[in-house]
Amino acid sequence: MDLEEYFAEAKLKQKEHKKFLERLKRKLPKNLDQKMEEIHDDVFSRVDCLSCANCCKTTGPLFTQKDIERLSHVFRLKPSQFIEKYLRIDEDDDYVLQQTPCPFLASDNYCLVYEDRPKACREYPHTNRKKFHQINDLTIKNTLICPAAYEVVEQMQKEIKV
Repeated sequence: MDLEEYFAEAKLKQKEHKKFLERLKRKLPKNLDQKMEEIHDDVFSRVDCLSCANCCKTTGPLFTQKDIERLSHVFRLKPSQFIEKYLRIDEDDDYVLQQTPCPFLASDNYCLVYEDRPKACREYPHTNRKKFHQINDLTIKNTLICPAAYEVVEQMQKEIKV
């Protein structure tokens, strides 16, 4: 599926996904974390993030102080210089990229700082995190950005009865 088709389908399914996740939160299965890990692993065994990289092209991660220090070291900059060159403070007082697409995204969709990437990038799209039910709003948002997140929710609807 190309990204335009995916985005159109994801928008159409957004209300359905939101209702499902709300029901899931109210009627929490005992083994949800285990089931989510299985679904996440299954979806990501079929999805090639390098063929898409939409997350890197359209959104930016939050940068923790540890992320800033680690990446400053990689670029041999002082943390203040790294911040000035790449980051800004958003409306929630978090450090985020000044621009998208991510300046560390290469033309072949590889991350130039992959081994040192921010924690938010390592965990994206957050579909295998513990207590998944606590991030419904973020999950809905991510289904509009990430085809894998969309597929995870679709597979959840088939495999988890609530």
